[in-house]
Amino acid sequence: MSTPQPPLQHSEFDHRMAVFGSDDEWIAAALPFLEEGLAAPQEPPPTVIAAPAKLDLLRDALGADAKAMTFIPHTDWYAGSAANAVSQSAGYLAAHAGPGGRIHLLMEPDWSGRAGRSARETAEWIRYESLANLLFAPFRTTALCAYDTRTAGSAIVDAARRAHPDTPVYEAPARLVGELDALPLPPPPPGADLLETPDPEAVRAWAVARGLAPAEAGLFAAAVAEAAPGPLADGALLWGDAPACVCELRTAARVDDPLAGFVPPATAELEPGQGLWFTRQVCAYVDIRDRGEGSAIRIQYA
Repeated sequence: MSTPQPPLQHSEFDHRMAVFGSDDEWIAAALPFLEEGLAAPQEPPPTVIAAPAKLDLLRDALGADAKAMTFIPHTDWYAGSAANAVSQSAGYLAAHAGPGGRIHLLMEPDWSGRAGRSARETAEWIRYESLANLLFAPFRTTALCAYDTRTAGSAIVDAARRAHPDTPVYEAPARLVGELDALPLPPPPPGADLLETPDPEAVRAWAVARGLAPAEAGLFAAAVAEAAPGPLADGALLWGDAPACVCELRTAARVDDPLAGFVPPATAELEPGQGLWFTRQVCAYVDIRDRGEGSAIRIQYA
């Protein structure tokens, strides 16, 4: 892919990071942030998204102040892909933030063993953390991303530091996301099926034959149809079995916007016609790679 555009020179979004390794350190990091939010003018009370046990600790530490705040288990918030988290955050700001998106959000990503995040999932979440600096730049939101070294681990914490502007190792999204998008993808398997004209009905029938339920196969087919920005250069390759059905589209048009498919559309309803946004909301992974004249878009359902 060509080099993404540089980040905005000015951002209203205040994106911070806290690293801790004990319950006492969690409380020490969280309380000043939440007190800052309670004192901020034109803001609703802060919202905390964290592990249930950490929410209980905060309620005890906050005392009466806890009644004004919103507490959400992070297993409810981070229930899908990174693109789903973008949608969740944008919807929450629209419904609950003050003027201009003013609100303090204390957010702990779910890095626990229950989440079972693979190296690939981890890379997608770091991408989300980096792109948040662009996606939410116009909003006067203050977010503190909490990383517990007991669950996240040093490699994840080190990578996340590069996505937060308040750390000394911060990298602009153009650089960090460009690194991720430069990583080569494994080649399609030799037995991949080629569809010269991947119309939705043909893709749906293929996915049903590979074990996806008809409703899921329909979603996958719609996601494939929404992904291509223009004419295909070489048709579509499909491989894998349910639920990990994969389609790779090789397009004549280049997709070089790092935010492609991450910017919420005007309508909050998920429906066909929203392009890569629809694809990213429906599928677990959407990888885009430059192929010289055009792009390769690889879509994995789950």
